Amino acid sequence: DLYRKVFVFRKDPSDAFVVLQAQLEQPLRSFTVCLRSYTDLSRPHSLFSYATKAQDNEILLFKPKPEEYRFYVGGKFVTFRVPEGRRDWEHVCASWESSTGIVRFWFNGKPWPRKGLQRGYTVGATAAILLGQEQDSFGGGFDLYNSFSGELTDVYLWDTGLSPDKMRAAFLSLRLPPALLAWNSLSYEVKGDVVVKPRLRE
Repeated sequence: DLYRKVFVFRKDPSDAFVVLQAQLEQPLRSFTVCLRSYTDLSRPHSLFSYATKAQDNEILLFKPKPEEYRFYVGGKFVTFRVPEGRRDWEHVCASWESSTGIVRFWFNGKPWPRKGLQRGYTVGATAAILLGQEQDSFGGGFDLYNSFSGELTDVYLWDTGLSPDKMRAAFLSLRLPPALLAWNSLSYEVKGDVVVKPRLRE
């Protein structure tokens, strides 16, 4: 249980990452991914990378610069511009549904304008899921200058689109529905220089 704990990625740039194990029974027709990050990086970095053998950017949450998030589904992406960070924790949730292709993006508990991506697509179930690196091949092919350095916590993946009040609940660290990946019951493996520490403040 990682309650009130964080992964600290200590080096910059870094070859370290965390492998997450999720039990996916079938391909995803919709999903929501949420996480909280704290970094002073201004270069591009990867937060959440979900690759299949067919598509290395099957799901990717990527930050090319401090005021921008890129959210990939099936190798294509939409961009969300956010306020330039005040060097504080940032909480993001991104959800996608195949039937409409609608992407919803929530930043620090607030919804951004919805966008469209990959209508009718299906996300493959046999996946390598990593924190802190961007996969260019299944489980590997890292560019160190896309690596994450800083602190990550509250990582979740659901096989459904969360309701607006659940998106807010994720931001406030309240009770959440059962998830494929849940921070309080995370099955993970650290590779390289990543340390689990208590969170410094709420």
